[in-house]
Amino acid sequence: MAFTVTPWEVSGDIDYNKLIKEFGTEPLSEKTLKRIEKVAGELHPYLKRKIFFCHRDLNWLLDEYDKGNKFFLYTGRGPSEKVHLGHLTVWRFTKWLQDKFGVELYFQLTDDEKFLFKNDLTLEDTNKLAYENALDIVALGFDPKKTFIFANTDYGKTMYKQALRVAKKLTFSTVKAAFGFKDENNVGQIFFTSMQSVPCFLPSVQKGKNIPCLIPLAVDQDPHFRITRDIMPKLGYYKPAIIHQRFLPALEGTGKMSSSNGITIYTTDTPKEVKNKINKYAFSGGKDTVEEHRKTGGNPDIDTSYQWLTFFEDDDSKLKNIHDDYKSGKLLSGELKAILIEKLNFFLAEHQKKREYARKTLDKFIIKD
Repeated sequence: MAFTVTPWEVSGDIDYNKLIKEFGTEPLSEKTLKRIEKVAGELHPYLKRKIFFCHRDLNWLLDEYDKGNKFFLYTGRGPSEKVHLGHLTVWRFTKWLQDKFGVELYFQLTDDEKFLFKNDLTLEDTNKLAYENALDIVALGFDPKKTFIFANTDYGKTMYKQALRVAKKLTFSTVKAAFGFKDENNVGQIFFTSMQSVPCFLPSVQKGKNIPCLIPLAVDQDPHFRITRDIMPKLGYYKPAIIHQRFLPALEGTGKMSSSNGITIYTTDTPKEVKNKINKYAFSGGKDTVEEHRKTGGNPDIDTSYQWLTFFEDDDSKLKNIHDDYKSGKLLSGELKAILIEKLNFFLAEHQKKREYARKTLDKFIIKD
């Protein structure tokens, strides 16, 4: 079945093994996972469950770490709307990496990008959204002494000189080939990858030494950094290593969850909204009747509620019991949805409290020119 994965569109039933071949990434091996576990003391559920499933140069990064050349983390967010649960999954894993490896995080809010690509948003809109989105980042518990959050339009003086160095090495033909741009694309869109590349080496510039960079991201964002990885050695810096996450599925069953792609659960949704969205829209792997389901069981591999639990239920034994009970027919589709609803609403109740408290502490994380 055909599928599409680009920085701006994700659709269809995604074959992640095929995507590894198309993108030229490397699957996460058991050997690499053991290296991570040796340093971290454990494996994050997202690693054990292959939610993070491939990488670029992760073993090289771990080699550097073993030598004492500690890396930094870089990830980001394009603020065009409220934050939804799909965004949080990468950030939760990033927080785990910060905790386990004791490293700094540079978090880029690309308010400039969303202004350039979204005709219905002003610069004032995207900048305001950037700081609203930042509340969700801070709410996850990042270390304020090691976390630096910045909106591009408020950190542009620092970034622009370095972006020019990237831009001089980046040809229009490369951008067109990577993103399918045409003559109608505005020049800001063509330039933007230069800005997105800067955090990969900005700490190296500021600290006067070459520091490895690790980027946790959803796999659709990889094309931006293929270009970056080609340019960094030309500027005298390390290529950023990348670890890729598969998508939180769309509630309706295929592609990724996105506000432009269907029904979305936001971090600010009420318990009632979460319940209604799950019950009404979550694709079921169950059978048409209770009798048939009891007899032959459901299919957790295609059931959205179960797939979401692989992202939000950290207890492996609980998840296995849910899987086995659903597959055997002991657990009905409605009961599975109820488990997910309870899990999400418990998580969101805590997250929303921390999100409001983050309004008081946000300044500890934000850097500006």
